[in-house]
Amino acid sequence: MSISASDTSPKTSVNLKIEGMTCASCVSHVEKALSRVPGVESANVNLARETARVVVTPGSATVDDLTKAVERAGYSARPDVPVIPGHSHHDMDGAPDSTDHMHHGGPRRDELILAIVLTVPVLLMAMVPDMVPALDDFIRTNLGIFPWRVTQALLTTVVLFGPGRVFFKTGIPALLRGAPEMNSLVALGTFAAWTYSIVATFLPQVFPAGTANVYFEAAAVIATLVLLGRYMEAHARREAGSAIEHLLRLAPDTATVLRDGAPVEVKLDTIVPGDILLIRPGDRVPLDGEVIDGASLVDESMLTGESQPVNKALGAQVFGGTVNSNGSLTIRVTKVGADTVLARIVHMVGEAQGAKLPVQALADRVTGWFVPAVIAVALLTFVLWFAFGPRPSIAYALVNMVAVLIVACPCAMGLATPVSVMVATGRSAQLGILFRDATALQTLRDVSVIAFDKTGTLTEGHPALTDIEVAAGFDADKIVAAAAAVEALSEHPLGKALVAAAKARGLAVPKAVDFQATPGFGVTAAVDSQAIAIGSARFMAKLGVDVSIFDAAAATLSEAGKSPLFVALGQRAAAILAVADPVKPSAQAAIAALKKDGLSVAMVSGDRKATAEAVGRALGIDRVEAEVLPEGKAAAVKDLRPQGGKIAFVGDGINDAPALAAADVGLAVGTGTDIAIETADVVMMRDDLGTVASAIDLSRATLRNISQNLFWALAYNVILIPVAAGALYGFGHILLSPMLAAAAMAFSSLFVVGNAMRLRRFQPRA
Repeated sequence: MSISASDTSPKTSVNLKIEGMTCASCVSHVEKALSRVPGVESANVNLARETARVVVTPGSATVDDLTKAVERAGYSARPDVPVIPGHSHHDMDGAPDSTDHMHHGGPRRDELILAIVLTVPVLLMAMVPDMVPALDDFIRTNLGIFPWRVTQALLTTVVLFGPGRVFFKTGIPALLRGAPEMNSLVALGTFAAWTYSIVATFLPQVFPAGTANVYFEAAAVIATLVLLGRYMEAHARREAGSAIEHLLRLAPDTATVLRDGAPVEVKLDTIVPGDILLIRPGDRVPLDGEVIDGASLVDESMLTGESQPVNKALGAQVFGGTVNSNGSLTIRVTKVGADTVLARIVHMVGEAQGAKLPVQALADRVTGWFVPAVIAVALLTFVLWFAFGPRPSIAYALVNMVAVLIVACPCAMGLATPVSVMVATGRSAQLGILFRDATALQTLRDVSVIAFDKTGTLTEGHPALTDIEVAAGFDADKIVAAAAAVEALSEHPLGKALVAAAKARGLAVPKAVDFQATPGFGVTAAVDSQAIAIGSARFMAKLGVDVSIFDAAAATLSEAGKSPLFVALGQRAAAILAVADPVKPSAQAAIAALKKDGLSVAMVSGDRKATAEAVGRALGIDRVEAEVLPEGKAAAVKDLRPQGGKIAFVGDGINDAPALAAADVGLAVGTGTDIAIETADVVMMRDDLGTVASAIDLSRATLRNISQNLFWALAYNVILIPVAAGALYGFGHILLSPMLAAAAMAFSSLFVVGNAMRLRRFQPRA
């Protein structure tokens, strides 16, 4: 269970695994059954993952109450316990495992094989004599029609009430409860054909002359094709939902713990924070931790999507599921179980895959009345053909009624949205994009403005030396080394940038003495017995140092939003330095990609206007909101929201949390703080702003895919149900065979799942 904070009153979310659902009507029945339990606020059932998320008032409905409600509706339920990577598991957090999906998402393989083995002879016995008149004469003369039909009856009976019993076991009780679903349609169709044929075999005299035909092959083939379709659909759905299974397999089952200095292999679930682990070259990192010895390159692509290995040395953080490359590492475990990054990713993906998008509302409304409407159309078809059809009218009436019952496919409508969401969220996780809220998949498509925080999001988040210009007779490296010597004694962020610059250049930094700071102006010290001053133009003027030779450079740097610093040796101006928060390498290309897609790009910053506008100009940002206090960022986002449109906000820090929450979609870069990530709807696992455009591209691709699925599911039923009823009979006596209807119905669901699987091939723009 998990606590939801969607409003001021506490709510408890209960996740259940539902077994026995086969179509969208099943989803509707389970949701209604759960919603009727006292204390239930909402129930969201996902056909593709076979799960339900129920929000209840604490202290009201229990898990037992919910499972009993599901059972009364004709299905079975059990708690859906979250799976922790590296721990023993049998059910992949909603991604059915290799055995489970054959039981609940489809038939067992041995039952399917039995159905096929028994159906093939029935089909041959029905069709071959019609195609070979000599064989038909031989059967009638030497064997007799009755034994031939009895054999078909026996084989078909085994098919229907053996492998095909699920249709009757689930469909008939649902029909009697007044809540028919897909199994009900198959049960009615096959039972009607089987019953007619049984009577025609054993009591042919009750039929008018020439009408005692048998349709055993139709009943057997329909049942077998539906079972085959469900088997293939279950396999395809398992493949579509394999992202969680893949993530769970990233964590090893064991780890090497150092006990009194000796390596001991132990189960992962016995390790606690503070344990010391040895990670050998080629090993998977078992849990999150901090490097306390060694250095190595670590492949983090499975978590972040970044292909380049990351260098890890003393003090670096490593994450469970990543792969150690070339060196040996010793780490101190910091997080275990559900607290690890990998476990949180699995949880996020599972939550997103189980969510229901707003676009699914149309399908939900249709499926509420779809199956009863199909049964009504089938009965009407029988009556009209029996009353007005050609002779033998009862045969035409039966065949067309069965075709209507079988061809209807609510399964495709039920799968159209969730299977696309399941594949898309799995693919996004592989790319390092986590949708904490699956509705963001739909909302992102409709965003017209995207606003960025500046510091730490568009920029690196810390000042760095960007420019240096020295006066004649001075050496740039010596100036940087001397300035670093002075600033090493300072706590100012700009000073730290100079120290970092000297270190990056590999310079030997001398020792400074007589350090003195003048707040708001600059600092002075002595280096190698020479006086050195570093500070603003006002500070130089105060010291009587003429820096006019750098006036043009200072003006250019200030216009670019950089902070100019002057360096004086003795009373002589030696250099001008520029310190700024550098723009991230991925920022410019990311902004260009978003603008190319027709989005308006804005920036919200607490920096002074000149600095913010300089960054905005450099990146080609359309609108800059500067000097915004942290508490004012949410209001700035609301002001930037277009009339009747939607806005997304991208941030990384604690002070971005209100803006992330105020936007229609909040996106947090994964290098940011936990509070920003927990507030965001979408989390970028790597520090690459190009993933923002990728997230939007994936959103658009997913919604296109869902639209295609919904169109297919609706158009299929709208076109083929009338055809099955005989709408084309007036055009060359065209009728839809019940066997073809069964094949079409099975193909309809497979088309939806197959189309959704195309999202696995989604590639972000280079």
